[in-house]
Amino acid sequence: MGAAGSIPLVAVAGSHREAGRQIGLATAAVLRAAVDFDRDLPAGRSRADQLGLAWRYRAATLAATPWLVDEIDGAAEGAGVDSLALFAASIEEIWATPPSQAGMPATGDCSDLVVGPPWTADGHLWVAHTNDLAAESEASLVAVERRVPGEPVVFSVGIGPWISVGWNDAGLSLTGNELAPNDERVGVPRLLMVREQLTARSIDEAVALALRPDRASSYNTVFAHRDGRAVNVEGSAGAAVIRRLSPGDMLAHTNHYVEPEMVQFEGDPAYAARSRIRYERACALLAKVAAGPPGTVTPGLLRAWLADHEGAPDSICRHPAEGPGDRSATKTVFWCLADVTAGEIRYGPGNPCAGGTEHRHRLG
Repeated sequence: MGAAGSIPLVAVAGSHREAGRQIGLATAAVLRAAVDFDRDLPAGRSRADQLGLAWRYRAATLAATPWLVDEIDGAAEGAGVDSLALFAASIEEIWATPPSQAGMPATGDCSDLVVGPPWTADGHLWVAHTNDLAAESEASLVAVERRVPGEPVVFSVGIGPWISVGWNDAGLSLTGNELAPNDERVGVPRLLMVREQLTARSIDEAVALALRPDRASSYNTVFAHRDGRAVNVEGSAGAAVIRRLSPGDMLAHTNHYVEPEMVQFEGDPAYAARSRIRYERACALLAKVAAGPPGTVTPGLLRAWLADHEGAPDSICRHPAEGPGDRSATKTVFWCLADVTAGEIRYGPGNPCAGGTEHRHRLG
């Protein structure tokens, strides 16, 4: 939707409905593709079946957090598409396989690294992230700045109204990793929960929102705050382990359950083995820092970590294993570095090794 090699920025303001409508208008082509999902229906399920199932998730969300529904309905109005169909496209839990259209939220692979003092050269808390999706999704990426009265200003990167990573001017950073929990249930979709979590003004509030008891499932969510704190929430629909980083701790996470108490919820053991390749590489990079003197981690080093190809094709910087001409192949479609202390985000489309466009956005 933007120029090649860039991620367009859309600034919206007003009520949740109005903000959603503006996002829908700006990303209309992507959302029209998103609701054209018949070829992606799970085996044995008709479109009517899928919409009926989506209605149950919508009802659960409407009962507890109606403004989340209002924002998606506004996006549907702006794009001129059916609101229930767009809500169905917002529920990752009801799709057996990743939808193929560029505009659909698709199962992805992500890597996160969190480093703060004393290891960082500037004494700041930094979060580094790569986001892997189907290669064609890269053309649909959009950065959105939301200004809703009574809430922190939110900046995010994702597709349409759906957020992959985000930050707010209250100092919160949200990144994370998709998991495959085996206890999914009808409830508030995890993809929409991300939007709610970005209204939090503190780590504790964000964690509480991630653990809402009516959730349909969960991601592994990495929260960081300009107050210097960072927390990892590894969750499923009905369980979670919260790991709070102590001063001097570093963190890596990818797309499988790491916490011993959560391994029982792993729904994709075969993929977990592949995710572990990235995880172990990221841990090795952090261990190398921990074995050396303080103050060695710079933005340049973080960018180099995101561009790392050790363990390819299951590397932190992922390239299509089937070749660049295969549009169904998963690749790193964007990367970001967040100076959480200063509230500055650096991000860009495509593989971080490519040296392409680097955008910058400062909150506050």
